[in-house]
Amino acid sequence: MTSNDHDFIFGKHAGLDFLKTQSADRINKVFLQQGVQESFANEVFGLAKQKGLIVQTVPKNKLDRLVQGGNHQGIVLTIASFEYADLDQLLDQFEQEEKDPFLLMLDSIEDPHNLGSIMRTADATGVDAIIIPKRHATGLTSVVAKTSTGAIDYVPVARVNNLVQTSQMLKKRGYWLFGTDMTGTDYRQWNSNGKAVLVIGNEGKGITRLLKEQMDQMLTLPMVGHVQSLNASVATGVLLYQMLNSRHPLK
Repeated sequence: MTSNDHDFIFGKHAGLDFLKTQSADRINKVFLQQGVQESFANEVFGLAKQKGLIVQTVPKNKLDRLVQGGNHQGIVLTIASFEYADLDQLLDQFEQEEKDPFLLMLDSIEDPHNLGSIMRTADATGVDAIIIPKRHATGLTSVVAKTSTGAIDYVPVARVNNLVQTSQMLKKRGYWLFGTDMTGTDYRQWNSNGKAVLVIGNEGKGITRLLKEQMDQMLTLPMVGHVQSLNASVATGVLLYQMLNSRHPLK
């Protein structure tokens, strides 16, 4: 496992969820803003006590400085670094479980809010793992964690050096790769069954040319309005729910 540098979790939902679900060795410090709602403070102190953690009550400006103006809502946790999964180990595990995994590959998503939103939808739709590149893309950060509303703890994320080489390796292991483009098969006709990988391109440039050449099929989202593009996380959400409908149809 590899990891980022020291980081923060902040915000009521993300902070409480982390306190509830993570072991004490993942949490270094708990900072609570002076004067927060009593019921909220009691919940924080109760959860911290269960894990043997000390809560430090501090003024709002200290929390503002810690998260550089982020919306902390009165709570900040300093935590051990976010961990990345080993892709080879994940693939071996899926084979041992004799399952047909659904993977999501993100080609240089740069906005941490987009990555967090995508992780949230990935968790909701049963994505087995996410693959991101080590360079020219956001990694797992506190902003990603907060936007994911806890999904960062449930969806494995693997970072790789080269998405093209990773795609070639996945194809050798029997995976089908589906890309997104302005021209392609209408996503409503997409059959995502089997060992599948959905590849989402960069917010502005889409999928890089060399990676696009690895795709088995291109998918497109038809648009009948005046704006001919969607936010990356919104487009991913639409496609992931089509995947869920394809793999788990109503009976």
